[in-house]
Amino acid sequence: MRSTRPIPRSCVGCDVGKTEIVVFDNASGRIAQIANDPVQLDAFAEALDPHCLVICEATGGFEAALLLALMRAGRAAHRADPRRVKAFIRSLGTLGKTDAIDARALARYGQERHEILARWQPADGDADRLHSLVLTRRDLVASHTAFANRAGAPATAATAFVAPVVAAIEAQLAAIEAEIARVIAASAALAPRVATLRAIPGIGAKTAAALVALMPELGRLNRRQAAALAGLAPHPHQSGGRDGYRRTRGGRPEVKRTLFMAAMSAAKHHPQLAPFHKRLVARGKKPIVALVAVMRKLVVLCNAVLREEPDATRSFVRS
Repeated sequence: MRSTRPIPRSCVGCDVGKTEIVVFDNASGRIAQIANDPVQLDAFAEALDPHCLVICEATGGFEAALLLALMRAGRAAHRADPRRVKAFIRSLGTLGKTDAIDARALARYGQERHEILARWQPADGDADRLHSLVLTRRDLVASHTAFANRAGAPATAATAFVAPVVAAIEAQLAAIEAEIARVIAASAALAPRVATLRAIPGIGAKTAAALVALMPELGRLNRRQAAALAGLAPHPHQSGGRDGYRRTRGGRPEVKRTLFMAAMSAAKHHPQLAPFHKRLVARGKKPIVALVAVMRKLVVLCNAVLREEPDATRSFVRS
């Protein structure tokens, strides 16, 4: 189905840096540089054609001031996935890399794909805070694992320095988990979503919080979209008469990692998914293939229950 969005009169590519943004407007063909500063960004956004489309990449949060300035000015924007933009640039045969080249490529990316590009919308304040906290917790867990492994290794000259680091990370983990719980409890939008997910056997408080933060689209997707966004859709690998092994790829790796441990629990305790897992194993499926199938069923179930009314959700999950 064709998009009903109007065709933008110009596409503006913005290569965002920490202190500076390189801008290319395909209508004028001009390259410019502006400071990544809220005052200058407001002036830049106001000067743009009201019917333009601005394309920037997700750049570790440095693009936030630009997007907010564009929102205040009423200009349409798309925050692109860097992996897709990189693949697009490679498809053009471009080997060099400069900020100006990237800005031009972003403008062309918007020009060619504007019909299918989602327009950026600001996140709800509580959802944004939860997202930041969940990602920070993920990084702390990774650091804790690395330093705890070092602490358990044979003693070296550095061993005495490792234990205090492990203790400090554990203290920060406890603090951030308490803050996550506080943010959820105080939010009228987040609390019921987390409670609904926690009603599913296999999904605990940390998993529910992570899913709500990392996949806010849950409840508004169809089952195929939910599986694909979580990186759990099996993609065909066929050529000529050969039908190769289907593999899951793409999607959001953070969501996939979050669902892994939940699926381990659901494969043992969920009233429908546990028998499903056993049937797959009995049919000779590899253990990891059977577990990924449970992960896929689990994210589809999460998506379904968030579409239901609370009472219907409980009966659907537990039946």
